[in-house]
Amino acid sequence: MATIEAAGALEAAFRRIGATRMAGLPLNNSALQVQAVGFRPQADGHLVGVLITPWAINLVILAASPSRELYLAPDRRHTWDFPSGSYEFMGGEEPECGAYQFCSLFSPAFEFRDHASAVETAVAVMAALYVDTEPDHAAGRDAARMAGRSMLDVPTTRRGFLQGVLGPRRA
Repeated sequence: MATIEAAGALEAAFRRIGATRMAGLPLNNSALQVQAVGFRPQADGHLVGVLITPWAINLVILAASPSRELYLAPDRRHTWDFPSGSYEFMGGEEPECGAYQFCSLFSPAFEFRDHASAVETAVAVMAALYVDTEPDHAAGRDAARMAGRSMLDVPTTRRGFLQGVLGPRRA
């Protein structure tokens, strides 16, 4: 299955979930819709991208065709390494797309006033995911972050990654 078809199957699964299990829940942001953003193949044959839903935005690892290859029991986690750092993923499984793994970026996703800003953030997340960070420059990145400079200088913790993508939190 090609990347487009696999991402489409993931979207179909989450549209169904949105219309059933998640329908009417107060954690939904009505400005958002289900959309798979930036999915691309990995060297290991899996796909990675961002899934936007009205209730959460997640980084997702997906098999190129529905399977149980990525299955994780509910109490298990798996760490995936990217040029920007290592991220912990949980597992899920839906009939349309098979087993997948996800790393929560925003849950719930109330920070977004419209769907376009969520897509813009997803695109930025995918770009930042593949920025190589050199461990010996950690002190310089920390100083840059404190001075409000480039997101490329932010440490690669999940919090640092998101702060780099979104900028400092405003009161």
